[in-house]
Amino acid sequence: MHDTTPGFSYFQMAPNEAHQYKGIVQLLLHFEWKWVGIIAVDDDHGERFVRNLLPEFSLNGICCAFIEKIPQVTFLNLHIGDVLVKGVRIYELMMTSQTNVLVCFGDTESTVKLRCSMYLSRLYFMSTQPKDKVWIMTGQMDFTSYFFQRSWDRQDFHGALCLTSHTNELVGFQQFIQSRNPIRTKDDGFIWDFWEQAFLCQFYDSLLGRKFVENCTGDEKLDNLPGDVFEMSMTGHSYSIYNAVFAVAHAFHAFYESLYKCRKWVGGKTRKPLESQPWQLHYFLRNVRFNNNAGETVSFDPNGELVTAYDIINWVAFPNQSFHKVKVGKIDAKAAPDQVFSINEDAITWCSRFNKVLPTSLCSNFCHPGFSKERREGEPFCCYDCIPCPEGKISNQKDMDVCVTCSLEFYSSADQTQCIPKVITFLSYEEPLGISLVIVSLSFSLITASILATFVEYHDTPIVKANNKNLTYTLLTFLLLCFLSSLLFIGQPGKVTCLLRQTIFGIIFSGAISCVLAKTITVVLAFVATKPGSRIKKWVGNRLANSVVLSCSLIQGGICSVWLATSPPFADIDMNSKTKEIIVECNESSPTMFYCVLGYLGFLAMFSFMVAFLARKLPDSFNEAKFITFSMLMFCSVWLTFIPTYLSTKGKLMVAVEIFSILVSAGGLLVCLFFPKCYIITLRPELNNREHLMNRKVK
Repeated sequence: MHDTTPGFSYFQMAPNEAHQYKGIVQLLLHFEWKWVGIIAVDDDHGERFVRNLLPEFSLNGICCAFIEKIPQVTFLNLHIGDVLVKGVRIYELMMTSQTNVLVCFGDTESTVKLRCSMYLSRLYFMSTQPKDKVWIMTGQMDFTSYFFQRSWDRQDFHGALCLTSHTNELVGFQQFIQSRNPIRTKDDGFIWDFWEQAFLCQFYDSLLGRKFVENCTGDEKLDNLPGDVFEMSMTGHSYSIYNAVFAVAHAFHAFYESLYKCRKWVGGKTRKPLESQPWQLHYFLRNVRFNNNAGETVSFDPNGELVTAYDIINWVAFPNQSFHKVKVGKIDAKAAPDQVFSINEDAITWCSRFNKVLPTSLCSNFCHPGFSKERREGEPFCCYDCIPCPEGKISNQKDMDVCVTCSLEFYSSADQTQCIPKVITFLSYEEPLGISLVIVSLSFSLITASILATFVEYHDTPIVKANNKNLTYTLLTFLLLCFLSSLLFIGQPGKVTCLLRQTIFGIIFSGAISCVLAKTITVVLAFVATKPGSRIKKWVGNRLANSVVLSCSLIQGGICSVWLATSPPFADIDMNSKTKEIIVECNESSPTMFYCVLGYLGFLAMFSFMVAFLARKLPDSFNEAKFITFSMLMFCSVWLTFIPTYLSTKGKLMVAVEIFSILVSAGGLLVCLFFPKCYIITLRPELNNREHLMNRKVK
């Protein structure tokens, strides 16, 4: 923290602590560790660490399995037993927790306390085997052993990752360390005390009394000491102190150099340096910039912070009790955004429990693509269940909070991991169903045209003249148009085809049914007119038939005109009816008008059927009522079946149902009314004469 006392300037040689919080989060996110425990020293610094770190965790989806405080041991705290018991409890919690990652904040003394708690727990209180954890240490901590801890197992912190102040090897530093010797520096009492503690030996003239059995010779080698007792390499703390000393030295040099240049005359002959004040040094410190012995640039930013970074150190403990630190990464807040965090995973040695495999630390396993997270009631947000995405939604990344809805143009794949474009579909001429319907329609059209040509060729024969040959020609023409109108329903719907489909179908079929109705009425009137004294004879003829056909067709034409004028059909796209298809269709716009057209057709058909049914037994050789009755019965059956089938289908099948109904109903009329006559005309011409028909009538 910066000292904000007025009148004082503060220069920070260690990296900003805020960068350390972000570095810890980036480290956790890089390895996808979302379920961690926090252990912090029980003081103001530990409280600030937890208070600043928790919001960063929440913003990045990281949860805390527990938060524990390492108790402080001071001269005012004499309850050592209680402190150790609490330490043991913390250790038990760490071992029983599901989390594999522990974030620890404290100082070097905190590491010693943790080791004591672990040692006592395994020795007295715990029967279960300890579990290796991945420790993430802050820059304030270091691995140091007191003399009584040298024989303790160091594997507890094997594989730990520590964020330390950036350091680099200085030229000549190793030679300087190796030259330190209590014999050569007898005036340095600190080295004497350190030598005795480090090598577990005793100098003869020690004033502290007899502590160790062995005597110190002064020839002991520092590089033979374990790494947790004395490090031969430059630590982050030492590197910061080195840079601080040289920063002050460079600032003083620049300061006095400026004073020398600004000397003043005394007595008109001698120049004397200006008087200096201590606060004037701050300007030179703020602007100091130099390259140190390691070749790195040392300078301060406008906030008085050293422009430096955090190193990520991997602590490696070997079975022979040796200890080594490996630099595996870096966190540099001043670097480019894509270079702020860097780490070499291959250089990391993990604790033995994970068998060289990247550790995982999750409250719940990742939800694979196709699933979303559902939080467990009463548990942290990192604890959840994975539920499959519903139809129409996907998740294409792991651990998604919610499934994403596919747009209308897409549908979800079977595994709910991607949105697949829907296929645009309509009844086309290229597909088998469309080709089949076209062939059937054209075949019936050719048959109808052939029958019409046959009737025209044999127009003078009695069987053609019967029941008004002009009406027969009109009916065959309408049937031919009925078959051809089905082709309007095939192909991609457009503005014109949608306007013509149902209206042309309704008008043509009304004309065909009105012709059948006119034939039926002609049969009835022809029989009644043959009775003596009948006045209906004048109604029998082309005038009545033409009036029936024209009036019935005009009524249907009027209905279709109202439909087109008020709410005409239009080309539309249906994206919801089919999961995997976009249906291009004709929207009737007004279902009421559509069913009015069908209803009018049904009315004409039912009326023709009833009239023909009543006249089916009239004794007339030219009576077509029986054939009309059967044809109308089939016609009504087809269209009554059409309505529920039409409503229950979608897309191209719905269009195919209507085409099938058109072809079957029109084909039924053609077969029932004209095939028997064609049989007599073409295959039994001897029966196509008036004498034969009159003989049948007499019989």
